[in-house]
Amino acid sequence: MRFSNLAATLLAVGSANAFVVQQRAQTHASSTSSTSSSGLMMASSNNNDDASADPFAMLRNAAATAALAAAIWSGPNAVVGPSAIGHSVLPEGITSTVVANAKEMASGSGSRVNKDPESLLRYGLPIDNKEVRQLQPVIEEIRQDIGTKRKSAALDGAKKAKSILKGKAAEKMTKACREPAKCSAIIDGMVADIDPLEAALSASQDANRGSEQERKAQDDAYAAQDALQKKLTDLEEQMVPKGYVTPVPDDYADLPQLRGRATVEMLLKKADGGPFDIEGTNYPEAKMKMIIDGYTAPVTGGNFIDLVDKGFYSKMEIQRSDGFVVQTGDPAGEADGYVGTPSKSVGAGKHGERLIPLETFLKEDKGPFYETTMEDEGRGGQATVLPFSAYGAMGWARDEYEPNSGSSQFFWLLFDSDLTPAGKNVLDGRYPVFGYVVEGADFLRDTKEGDIIVSAKVTEGIENLVQPK
Repeated sequence: MRFSNLAATLLAVGSANAFVVQQRAQTHASSTSSTSSSGLMMASSNNNDDASADPFAMLRNAAATAALAAAIWSGPNAVVGPSAIGHSVLPEGITSTVVANAKEMASGSGSRVNKDPESLLRYGLPIDNKEVRQLQPVIEEIRQDIGTKRKSAALDGAKKAKSILKGKAAEKMTKACREPAKCSAIIDGMVADIDPLEAALSASQDANRGSEQERKAQDDAYAAQDALQKKLTDLEEQMVPKGYVTPVPDDYADLPQLRGRATVEMLLKKADGGPFDIEGTNYPEAKMKMIIDGYTAPVTGGNFIDLVDKGFYSKMEIQRSDGFVVQTGDPAGEADGYVGTPSKSVGAGKHGERLIPLETFLKEDKGPFYETTMEDEGRGGQATVLPFSAYGAMGWARDEYEPNSGSSQFFWLLFDSDLTPAGKNVLDGRYPVFGYVVEGADFLRDTKEGDIIVSAKVTEGIENLVQPK
């Protein structure tokens, strides 16, 4: 559904207030995607209190949110499914109840949406240590304070982190590790990293605002905090229990599975040989690094890593770039996905595509559930372990009405915090997040249809890919 159909859909809601939204959609339909979506922002972010005050609010919220989902996910170039082309109805299962129940159930609540992909990946680890979970936000908020130049708050955060790392909590964190000696060394390294962080923050405080000295001190603070965060990731990964495997039903044992995480690097070039223009700076090629998460999406992640390792995505064009998503994975020929040995439980597509089941992992669950959305399970609005709340979140494309229709097509979400806040959007629980871009995500801003994936390679974690026996 394009925005031209969106206006008609909202008009069909039948209220004067819906007509106002319909007029906005018409007004902005020819503008940029971010401007177009801003016309829907009010309707998709209202809460339950608004609905009770305005008898049309609930209906308006549901219609606008559902129409927004359709606008994003259906269209001639999307394989949110080939059979979805031409549909002009609201997505099944998106109701006012779904939108309302999502309130405050995101990975971040209220306006504090967690948009940091590496933070989300840390929270997605299957670990249970309250001390490290108390340490993590302290370290992560230092970066936010550096960015907003809340220098005193950043210094306080650094001191608090050092206190935790040098206190009794450190012993409890070490005991939670598979290799305690390795974690002890990581913690010592983190304490050492805080010294240059504090020095840089103090230098920034002493420098004149806007001066070259302040900019250098800020850069030094970012670098020191980044080193601290990387060691935090190493520490948390050590806490994953030895031999941990996300439970997957035996029905899917004949599909590739990712047990743990893997790293994929992609190199893209413009079809015409031109540069990627990122905020006025030209780059001859785009390099992106992605972390694929098999803890949360073992089947989806395994399918992707298997295809990358086979060279399936190398030399493939980008097939969709519309301001909402960048999408690829549709091979040349009549097939809509990868043609290979199908799973007995899921079957093959009409052209022999290997299909995978819809995979959803909600917080508080012990593992993913399959072949249904969370709305179908009566759990609409609950938070997924990995949400669509970061720029470059990677989602698996499928036919909107067929949960088991995904094969090889995937998308990077061009996240807008006002358009799709985590837990309040209609993507979480309907499409699986199986990874995030952790380096080079800005290149997605200038990635267009026809641009070419020169290469896609698994650079770490291929040993975690388990092939069917």
